[in-house]
Amino acid sequence: MAEKRNIFLIGPMGAGKSTIGRQLSQQLNIDFFDSDQELEKRTGADISWVFDVEGEHGFRLREKKIIDELTKKQGIILATGGGSVSFKETRNFLSARGIVVYLETTIEKQLERTKRDKKRPLLNVSIDNRIILEELANKRNPLYEEIADITVKTDEYSSKSVAFNIIRLLEKI
Repeated sequence: MAEKRNIFLIGPMGAGKSTIGRQLSQQLNIDFFDSDQELEKRTGADISWVFDVEGEHGFRLREKKIIDELTKKQGIILATGGGSVSFKETRNFLSARGIVVYLETTIEKQLERTKRDKKRPLLNVSIDNRIILEELANKRNPLYEEIADITVKTDEYSSKSVAFNIIRLLEKI
């Protein structure tokens, strides 16, 4: 049943969207896309560079266009960027065109999972990452909750176990 539907993964950076998306793709044998990777492929530049040159707003406009295109496909898994929910239009694309799975995680787990990652432009600043992640959570968590069909906690489980749990929950829908 889940194989015919689009599954869109949302949540903050470090929640495991890309890793869990790949697991779901393998277990369900359906195509996986990552909006960040797609953006890098299309621009020929990494996300940090796009952020530096175009700012977050320019980046989000590009991301919105890519998510619009990808969500029109059938039977895919899409891992979105943490801030993709910033635009109402993008939230509408996601909620109207598939099942939205919110991967929930704590600030502590985000700090642990992102501490060595240099591809996070919002964290590559001089401000304490905890403060940045808390501010982002305050803004974005209500938006994730607004469009989520399913919410899954990722902190205590392996990506394989979270993917299995998502599949089990999808079968109930």
